[in-house]
Amino acid sequence: MTDTPRAEIGIFGGSGFYELLDDAREVSIDTPYGPPSDTLMVGHVAGRSVAFLPRHGRNHSIPPHLINYRANLWAMKELGVTRIIGPCAAGSLQQHIEPGHFVISDQFVDRTTGRKDTFFEGPKVVHVSSADPYCPEMRAVAHAKATEHGITAHLGGTVVVIQGPRFSTRAESKWFAGQGWEVINMTQYPEAYLARELAICYANIALITDYDAGATADAAVSNVDVLRVFAENNARLKELLFAIVPALPAERGCTCKDALAEAGM
Repeated sequence: MTDTPRAEIGIFGGSGFYELLDDAREVSIDTPYGPPSDTLMVGHVAGRSVAFLPRHGRNHSIPPHLINYRANLWAMKELGVTRIIGPCAAGSLQQHIEPGHFVISDQFVDRTTGRKDTFFEGPKVVHVSSADPYCPEMRAVAHAKATEHGITAHLGGTVVVIQGPRFSTRAESKWFAGQGWEVINMTQYPEAYLARELAICYANIALITDYDAGATADAAVSNVDVLRVFAENNARLKELLFAIVPALPAERGCTCKDALAEAGM
């Protein structure tokens, strides 16, 4: 780690971000959990040090169920990151949440299987609360900045995380929608929870690309449509991210940093 640059804020996401970081530097990090999805880019946004990592790899070659989430989070921690923004493409489960809207999630429901989802595998036993998995301070900043920039962003919403890579059947999607959940995605778990195990603040910004198969009578998810809507709104997402970064308080005023305080046995 000699001469490795440090960062205070991390961003997971897709490609197209590298050129927007000032004085970007490519950094390779080895972790106890294997390699992260790609090398990290470290630079500055409005004077704040930022690390960026494409969770699927820069060529989008890693499917959601095979992402090495633990390595990705550990790499961020190694750089000194204390806050992470995790934007993602997502489907809507409710008609009032339209394609092109953003949802700043406050809860998740895990429907994945077999993912490596904890750093604590013994002999030390740790149970970290995930009652409120997303940082309230970061969520408030994200919503305020979206409002300032005229972006429709729903403050609060539950994201149900499916295993992937397949999309849901109509029956599954209708079930999720019937529970009142708002968003469906394939990557928020265990990414958000692993950040909590490291006492890193985490905020999700879900860019709604489509209505899921059970949200409306004629909805049917198409990967082509997902990519098209994401591309159409990518500039707005970047605009929002670059507004959020400098607006985050220098000191954390939330309780995320204390997530491990009473979690050990």
